[in-house]
Amino acid sequence: MSEVTFKILRYDPKTDKKPHVEQFKVPTKSGMTVLDGLYYIQEHLDGSLAFRSSCRAGVCGSCAMHINGTYRLACETQISALNSATIKVRPMAHLPVMKDLFVDMDPFWEKFKHIKPYLIPGDEPAEKERLQTTDERAHLDRIIDCILCGACFASCTVNNYDEEYLGPAALLKAQRFFSDSRDAAIEERMDLVDGEHGVWRCHTIFNCQEVCPKEIDITGSIAVLKRNMVANRWSPSLKKQ
Repeated sequence: MSEVTFKILRYDPKTDKKPHVEQFKVPTKSGMTVLDGLYYIQEHLDGSLAFRSSCRAGVCGSCAMHINGTYRLACETQISALNSATIKVRPMAHLPVMKDLFVDMDPFWEKFKHIKPYLIPGDEPAEKERLQTTDERAHLDRIIDCILCGACFASCTVNNYDEEYLGPAALLKAQRFFSDSRDAAIEERMDLVDGEHGVWRCHTIFNCQEVCPKEIDITGSIAVLKRNMVANRWSPSLKKQ
């Protein structure tokens, strides 16, 4: 059994004037994750520590936070893999801090809802399921793996100065439905992501792609949206990519 030091940026807007760092000594063992360490602190050292988690299996995405210089899922981050005696943890950026590592995700969800994250088939419901070929389904590969953890949103530098920017997660989901052969709302979807706060605000910095826990090509998906929108300006018929 060894020991690491957790340095956690803490802030309670109800009682604190500004954020501050608190340190905790945490005993570790093989296979222990950062999330396990946070639970140890909460259960044995300071029960007031606030953070969000659920599945502990890298599926729900709720435990995304800034760990030792980058955004990660705390449940997937092995303490031993960090190879450091100190673990620095901060809440996700560009989202209001409700308490400690617990942030208000409402701004993230509002932008997600803006792109209408559901199928718009444009006709009456089919008697059976709406079929896709293998090739049509291939356009959705990897895109649908997004778990909406918000790590890409927090890492995006554009969100730092443009609060109205839709962000990479919303744009990725827009591409997901744009590429779905069952969806017929191409023009509507392009209108939703067009403009200075939409797809054109992306500077292709790749921060979002580097932190994605599912290794999704987020930047590439945004580029596909851009290409198709440009193509639509020159052709009355749009071919999905």
